Amino acid sequence: MKKMSKLEAVLWNIAFPGFSQLLLGQYIKGILFVTLEVIINVYSRFNTAIMYSFLGEIEQAEAVINYQWLMFYPCVYMFSMWDGYRSVMPDNEKYSFLPFVFCAYFVTVGLMVSPKVTIFHIHPGPIFLPMLFLIPGLLIGFLIQSILSLKQKKE
Repeated sequence: MKKMSKLEAVLWNIAFPGFSQLLLGQYIKGILFVTLEVIINVYSRFNTAIMYSFLGEIEQAEAVINYQWLMFYPCVYMFSMWDGYRSVMPDNEKYSFLPFVFCAYFVTVGLMVSPKVTIFHIHPGPIFLPMLFLIPGLLIGFLIQSILSLKQKKE
């Protein structure tokens, strides 16, 4: 089995869910994550929405996206990252799942409210608003992780 750092495991899964699992020799999980990524991506028309969003055509992105399929994406994406991270983390590391979990929650909420949200007269749409919601998800996840870790050290 290949040695991999935690950062490398996360970055490969950011590039494409399942890649770090494949690199670690976890072929069944890796193929499952890659397959789920492709299925959700195709049925949600995610790549087309990304393209329209980066071209500044937010209304086109909203028109093409299938929200029912895309709502699966944050959980699969973040779980794949967590699983890759977990595969290489030290055994004594605690609560490191929390930032991943809260990111999945917040990105899903960001996607759900994206048709209605405007920030400073800018409508970020179904791609950029969930990306912005990643920030509070990370912050809250790391905050709760720190609190629980400090509490555990005191016990």
